[in-house]
Amino acid sequence: MNPSLEAAGAPSWRARSRSFSLALALCLAPTGHAAEPPGAAEAPREAEHARLAAHSLLIGLAQAGERLVAVGDRGIIVHSDDRGRTWTQADTVPTQALLTGVCFFDAQHGIAVGHDEVILVTADAGVSWQRTHDAPEAQQPLLDVWCGPGGHAIAVGAYSAYFNSTDRGASWNAVRFAPKPAPRAAAPAAADDGKDGFHLNRIVAASDTRLYVAAEAGRIYRSDDAGASWQELTSPYQGSFFGVLPLADDSLLVFGLRGNLFRSADAGASWQKIETGVVALLSGGTRFNTAGAVVVGLAGVVLVSRDGGHSFSLEQQPDYTGLAAVLSVGGDQLAVTGEEGARVISLARAAAPTAATGAH
Repeated sequence: MNPSLEAAGAPSWRARSRSFSLALALCLAPTGHAAEPPGAAEAPREAEHARLAAHSLLIGLAQAGERLVAVGDRGIIVHSDDRGRTWTQADTVPTQALLTGVCFFDAQHGIAVGHDEVILVTADAGVSWQRTHDAPEAQQPLLDVWCGPGGHAIAVGAYSAYFNSTDRGASWNAVRFAPKPAPRAAAPAAADDGKDGFHLNRIVAASDTRLYVAAEAGRIYRSDDAGASWQELTSPYQGSFFGVLPLADDSLLVFGLRGNLFRSADAGASWQKIETGVVALLSGGTRFNTAGAVVVGLAGVVLVSRDGGHSFSLEQQPDYTGLAAVLSVGGDQLAVTGEEGARVISLARAAAPTAATGAH
């Protein structure tokens, strides 16, 4: 992996959040597996039920109709029917791998992905799950998944792992990720770390056909045909990106290491740096209300914009626990997942930009 997690936050934060920083590092690098004896077959292991499942490390978060579904450490999946205030653990999850991404086609059908190249599907809104793919021997964790129209899904991960499905995740085809190179480079390209391809950290949709991928070493990719082809965008930064947040029209945010946050008004053709005033890794984002945008990260960082992503203010969470994903659940209420599991936080009613501002 090119960049280290030295940018996860200030030194005091490192001491307070080793478990979350380690989990994020594991999301970006494959773990080793002991060789099995000849002829041995590993029996599927199910996630253990835990009384405090909703307070364990949770990384991915998605909506299934009115329900919220979160995934994370040791195959734990939880769901909430009251906008994130209370959570119930899934009945059956046939893996104990770290789960990193989740998405839904509708209120019932969804996909979760994670380490061991595991892919799970559900047809009952996340209550029970079935495994449709895994390959622990590949040492190539999957990091995110997109659920699109007509049962089309794409799972992405380490070393440019890219899998395509057209049947709601029931079957998968490995596809070589071969984007057209960027028309120009803002700085010399960083080298990869020995295997082919950069880690594809996040895949998100701006529409049914326009997709974005945030990747390591400053890579950003866009597809305008639902993933049939990809174009590398000129990058404003050579450190890794961990999230993309499409806004209105062709605007979007991209964010990652050391508090780096950039805005584009032209679908990634050009970028404006937003000064955040933080050095924590930024990992998740969501839109809220009419022109609101939120980006969250390690060290309890919550960056809030109420002007379409032009400027941001810091609403520091007092517990400083790391946040991985966020969804708006109405008004100024946000459901978040992270080091301490899933919970709801409230934004200030009228946050005014402070140090974290950017020029219009």
